[in-house]
Amino acid sequence: MLPDVSRLIHLNGPPGIGKSTLAKRYVDAHPRVLNCDVDVLRGLVGGWEGDFAGSGALIRPAALAMIRAYLAGGHDVVLPQMLIDPDEVVRFEACATEVGAQFIERVLMDTPEATVARFHRRGALQPEEPWHDQVRAIVAASGGDEELTRCHAALGRLLTVRPNAVLVSSPEGAIDDTYRSFVDSLS
Repeated sequence: MLPDVSRLIHLNGPPGIGKSTLAKRYVDAHPRVLNCDVDVLRGLVGGWEGDFAGSGALIRPAALAMIRAYLAGGHDVVLPQMLIDPDEVVRFEACATEVGAQFIERVLMDTPEATVARFHRRGALQPEEPWHDQVRAIVAASGGDEELTRCHAALGRLLTVRPNAVLVSSPEGAIDDTYRSFVDSLS
């Protein structure tokens, strides 16, 4: 019998779709799995509130190194992060394959209209994360609802160029169903 191969499970999707919520739930149910939430790591960089994008660029290489080391140690990692640039996805995929780990892509999606509405209600049912205000400001400065719709469309295009990416339907209010679909998709 072959030994288990560690996995980098990339949870992709638009802001507010439930990536962080599902990642937390998954690691809570799977001991020793690392939840590498880049937004949480970004908050460890001094001045991140004033330079959200810049602090993300600074922390991403550290996140890649942490992911690589954890995978090399034989443990799974969940990465809840919206990545719409195929080249950026390839960077994370290479991180996994370089250490003999499997790269698994799951893209959480709802309809474009529901995605926009969910973004605006984000945090209403649970405590706000510190970076939510920065993401709201970035979205507003980039075109607001039109920017969210562009992100949704870009993720749809990403699904067409990433043949191993699997779409996981994430309708609002159906977190238990979405979680089950996500876990089932890993089998």
